[in-house]
Amino acid sequence: MFNRNRFLRRVAAIASMSLVAGCGLLSDGSGGGKGPIVVGTTSAPSTLDPAGAWDGSWELYRNIFQTLVAYPNGATTPQPDAAKSCAFTDSSSRTYRCELRPGLKFADGDPLTASAVKYSIDRIRTINAPGGPAGLLGSLDRVQALGGSEVVFHLNRPDATFPFVLATPAMSIVDPDDYPARSLRKDAEVHGSGPYKLQSYDEGKQAVLVGNGNYQGFAERQNDAVTIRYFQDSAAMVEALRAKRIDVTYRGLAADDILALQQRGDANLQLVDGTGTDISYLVFNPQDPWAKEPAVRRAVAQIVDRGAIAHKVYKDTVDPLYSMVPKGLTGHTTDFFDDFGDPSVPKARKILSDAGIHQRVPLTLWYTTDRYGSETALMFQELKRQLEASGLFTITLESRPWKTFVVGYQKGEYPVFGRGWFPDFPDADNFIAPFVGEHNALGTPYPAKEITDKLLPHSRAESDRAQTVKDLEQAQQIMVNDARLIPLWQGRQYIAASEDVSGGEQALDPSTIMMMWTLHRKTSW
Repeated sequence: MFNRNRFLRRVAAIASMSLVAGCGLLSDGSGGGKGPIVVGTTSAPSTLDPAGAWDGSWELYRNIFQTLVAYPNGATTPQPDAAKSCAFTDSSSRTYRCELRPGLKFADGDPLTASAVKYSIDRIRTINAPGGPAGLLGSLDRVQALGGSEVVFHLNRPDATFPFVLATPAMSIVDPDDYPARSLRKDAEVHGSGPYKLQSYDEGKQAVLVGNGNYQGFAERQNDAVTIRYFQDSAAMVEALRAKRIDVTYRGLAADDILALQQRGDANLQLVDGTGTDISYLVFNPQDPWAKEPAVRRAVAQIVDRGAIAHKVYKDTVDPLYSMVPKGLTGHTTDFFDDFGDPSVPKARKILSDAGIHQRVPLTLWYTTDRYGSETALMFQELKRQLEASGLFTITLESRPWKTFVVGYQKGEYPVFGRGWFPDFPDADNFIAPFVGEHNALGTPYPAKEITDKLLPHSRAESDRAQTVKDLEQAQQIMVNDARLIPLWQGRQYIAASEDVSGGEQALDPSTIMMMWTLHRKTSW
């Protein structure tokens, strides 16, 4: 019988998940078997240099680079990894000190010192790559390397979320001898200190990882090697799983393939289904003559039928989302539903007419063809159908592969475009802060001074994150009023695997990045 198990906890605490005991992916057992664990995904890296990516490239980084702090199995807050200890040394959360483990080395044998940590963080801000993670370091004033093992981060304002930032793969520690200070590394080589070394990399096809004997950290590798294979679509990935050319799939399973895995009697396959915190949303470009109009954005928000998208396109493998902060995180609201209610063409028509707009509004919606799964095109066709059926919009659809798509939105070429967001860390702050301000992760300026100058600074001064709810709720209401970003759905996380693979219950950290070192083959049943 097909083996299907559900997570018992939400992904806000995904690192401490307890899964119903069963066989295969959810079973205990010692590692065994020959050959690497082969993992399939549709999310290929955009660059191998951590200073250049604020995207799904982090999946690879987590396994081949090291950060000062990260998430051991069972942790929901960052714990020391390359560091021996880390803590704020003041009551105002403005000075954060880390002491490194003794004798740290990069995979090639070069020493990993405090100066390498400082170099790695400084170059992120110096390079400030388009689409890079420099925006995560907005609260950082300067980094000090004291001796060979002590690193001190001086912040320009209180920021209780800073340890979460340091735990992101964006803050991967690189070897100063191999990474230029003012530009991104261009080749396909990697020198990190993580659990694995990158033995070879074929862009868009596969990454071959082997164990790093120099690694010192909390990860306990349950396998000797992992090969990550990159697919263009879910169908090809699932076909490879059934044919045993890969052992595990993660990221990019299409709804039809998920349903087929659930319904077919595949005794040799397993499926894990858990709530995720990834979201899908629309972005409106304020430089476009139509998208800049608040009434146009609010009319779109009034028409969009999230339930239809979740059911018709994604076959209920995603959930409708009515705030940029997903369910399961402290501070989540349903403000878009509270303000707009059910989809309504008469209400949308009134929004436009009250603003003096009586013609059909022409909008071009852009999406990427190879980043968020094969349903993306179908979702945008459904959006086009909904908006045009209202009689209020004329919609043109355009698309590009991810690499050129990113360049286009960073240049402000798209009136409206679709994006997805996988959290940097499991806090509502991370679903608000990256999208607002003059310089944000979207490349489209979104001035929101009430949020950036008051609400976020106030919430970040609070180390007890449960006390931030009021600020975060106010920020979300401002975003609803502006309708510059319109949330569409919240995802679930699915891992499909061969029956002889274990460790999946420990494979996802709180930002749902797969830690490949937990996977292993069972020796017996």
